Amino acid sequence: MFRRYIGGGVCASQARMDGKTVLITGANAGIGKETAIDLARRGARVIMACRDMKRGEDALNDVAEKTGSSKLVLKQLDLASLASVRALAEDINKTEPELHVLINNAGVMVPSELQKTQDDFEMQMGVNHLGHFLLTNLLIDLLKSSQPSRIVLVSSSAHSQTTSSSFNFDNINSEKYYRKWDAYGQSKLAIVLFARELAKRLEGTGVTANSLHPGAIQTELQRNLGTIESIAMRIMFLFFKTPTEGAQTNIHLAVCEEVEGVSGLYFADCKVKEPSRGAQDDEVAKKLWEISAQLVGLDTTI
Repeated sequence: MFRRYIGGGVCASQARMDGKTVLITGANAGIGKETAIDLARRGARVIMACRDMKRGEDALNDVAEKTGSSKLVLKQLDLASLASVRALAEDINKTEPELHVLINNAGVMVPSELQKTQDDFEMQMGVNHLGHFLLTNLLIDLLKSSQPSRIVLVSSSAHSQTTSSSFNFDNINSEKYYRKWDAYGQSKLAIVLFARELAKRLEGTGVTANSLHPGAIQTELQRNLGTIESIAMRIMFLFFKTPTEGAQTNIHLAVCEEVEGVSGLYFADCKVKEPSRGAQDDEVAKKLWEISAQLVGLDTTI
């Protein structure tokens, strides 16, 4: 249910979210913040999970001012730390009676040099995929008990732009080499594969999982680009979506009546789109799940 304009698809659903609780990672800026604004206006209780609490507090105050909502909660989450992920999940499971939508939105894009998380993962794989993989598994029982509920995973069309057409398990954490764009694409491919396997494991539970490409957006994610790339990006920015436009598919998957019960698909501009061939390999998706569980120290998963 969408209409078209120059910026792409728009969520046209008027669905209210009164009585619903939503958790958004990376909600202090960009499309995460714009998603928080929209869902707060619909009456949702929005938990804004942010790494930097000062920036998170500023964002929460801005969202409150723009929406008039008093149902906003700020939580600390550093996806580059599995300890932080576990602490947030424990907090949410203890304090929240229900969780209806989990939006795995936070991300890192193309650090110029190899960076590692606190748990020694390549930063993009660790933040974009492994941190969210752990968080989702730790919150899944709460999502199940709150069903119908939804998991929204923000990926990118860059999932199709890796060196290999399939997931490269031999270089999952840039053990052999680091090419920033390849590592970024690999992390985004992991997200689509995760959503695919997650949807299978959640069949019959009332919980759905879908991934999406938000579009090329004018956000802070480009802050790691080199000089030449930055100059080119400034020109390309003229054709990029605004954060509000980029948040539309997030919002669509969180609220739209038409996607109730829809699971395991990949969306762009508020409609289903076919992902890359490598993102449709069920055996690879299963293998990635098993390796991800080992890496984050999960004894049992869904």
